[in-house]
Amino acid sequence: MKLYLSSYLFGNESEKLKMLLPEGSRIGHINNAKDWFGADKMLKRTSLAEEMEFLNRLGFRSEHLDLKDYFGKTEALKELLNELDAIWVCGGNTFVLRQAMKLSGFDSLFEELMKRNDFLWAGYSAGICILCDSLKYIEQVDDPHNFPYDGISEALYDGLGLFPFALLPHYDSDHFESEAINAEIQRCIDNKWLFKALRDGEVMILKDSRFLI
Repeated sequence: MKLYLSSYLFGNESEKLKMLLPEGSRIGHINNAKDWFGADKMLKRTSLAEEMEFLNRLGFRSEHLDLKDYFGKTEALKELLNELDAIWVCGGNTFVLRQAMKLSGFDSLFEELMKRNDFLWAGYSAGICILCDSLKYIEQVDDPHNFPYDGISEALYDGLGLFPFALLPHYDSDHFESEAINAEIQRCIDNKWLFKALRDGEVMILKDSRFLI
């Protein structure tokens, strides 16, 4: 699996994103991190449309992949993922995103996705934090106890486990969560937890098991 991990939105390396997939590739846009209680529904719809349009302008074919449509339907989700070339996982509340992945069975399919050399995981903010071994690194940024879905009433702290350290976006940036991220960085230092901080605009790209940025 190839990775395009941005601190915020598409970052400063979107031209390199085009190099990771053939033109016309199908990308499923996962917007569930914005399902949290209290989210601005209009802003959620607007950001979804803008990000999908940006992916289309890059030469891809984007489609909305709402994990809510697959709650209790893991096999159907598996079939769709097998047809896709990539996913774009947007920012929001990482704990809510984790809940959606649990209820849809996405988390159980992740290991298979990792084995696909032709598959791209791309995203930002919550879409990169979810890849860590734990969500404890960001519990002062995202509310662990926001439960928008039926069936889950306890915080899920286990990440997807691709990285055994924290990825902390919005560091030292003009972002409303930057101050809270700085506090999380200090907490990582105090607890001797490994972390990688990203400023908005910065992107990490992993292709063929090698970090390019």
